[in-house]
Amino acid sequence: MARSTDPNDHKGLIQEAYRIEGITLPECRSIFLDWALSLPEERDQNTALTELHAAYALHSPDHPMTQVLSEGLQGAQTPKRRGGWRSRNR
Repeated sequence: MARSTDPNDHKGLIQEAYRIEGITLPECRSIFLDWALSLPEERDQNTALTELHAAYALHSPDHPMTQVLSEGLQGAQTPKRRGGWRSRNR
């Protein structure tokens, strides 16, 4: 797989997922995880995810990767409760 010039998808994983005919939702989730883990530290994940969703969702709204990107955006916007010792009063 060739490297991509897209700073949001430097390995071309998301782009390739959209090209795979018959790809399933679980396969897209696996690819998304690989994408998230390989995103360079200096690249903001939420920004990259927002830009990727905008680039692909309009043209492929029913693709399973679009659903995964949408879920990723929702998860990024939902505040997380911190548990454990961090949530306890000192």
